[in-house]
Amino acid sequence: MEYEIKQSGKFKYVEEGNGEPLVLLHGLFGALSNFKDLVDYFKNTHKVIIPLLPLFDLSLIDTSVSGLMKYVQKFIEQQQLTDIHLLGNSLGGHVGLVYTLKNQEKVKTVTLTGSSGLFENGMGETYPKRGNYDYIRKKTELTFYDPNVATKELVDEVFGIVNNRMKALKIITLARSAIKHNLGNELQDIKRPTCLIWGKNDTITPPMVAEEFQKLLPNSELHWIDKCGHAPMMEVPEEFNKVLSGFLAKHKN
Repeated sequence: MEYEIKQSGKFKYVEEGNGEPLVLLHGLFGALSNFKDLVDYFKNTHKVIIPLLPLFDLSLIDTSVSGLMKYVQKFIEQQQLTDIHLLGNSLGGHVGLVYTLKNQEKVKTVTLTGSSGLFENGMGETYPKRGNYDYIRKKTELTFYDPNVATKELVDEVFGIVNNRMKALKIITLARSAIKHNLGNELQDIKRPTCLIWGKNDTITPPMVAEEFQKLLPNSELHWIDKCGHAPMMEVPEEFNKVLSGFLAKHKN
């Protein structure tokens, strides 16, 4: 992605376009490239903002869903954002839900795709073969319906993370935090319009998770994307953007 990474105090972020803020929260292995097609499309209608979540920079005690939520909360306060359209993939969706529960007055809509918060199959709590490139490649390919979406660049990035001892520890700590921080009893309190965009072939947060989210979130709609895994905005960006565009158009000022 060719977008400029801006810095304001301790916060690094991408900001493109003008209009109502569309804040994107990435997941555990979320590179900026995950959102490239989404930014290209929505920067024409919205101010698209991607805060770079400090997955590896928080102290171990703050390396948690709550720790990331506090970071997002401080970022949004500093940027003085209101009427936010909040979108999260995987762990980013989980962080977005916790943020919304505590700051509902600032959130206009929520979009979840492959979100954790109820149930997820992670990459495992340990990396017994973390030095094995082929193992990491196969694990990365499981994110997608089409394994070819797991480019060498993406696999190299994941391989680099899990082979750094401290980064691997932080990833495991965050994955455990997500599993412990179950939102089943709290989702009924989120009254904001919520759009669930789910890959029918997601093996990390399977279809039953999307159905449970829809049941528990009182103002939600569920859209399926066939032949698609855990990251629809990467794997089938045109279809994803079409669904999201229709949802956001219904909730425009």
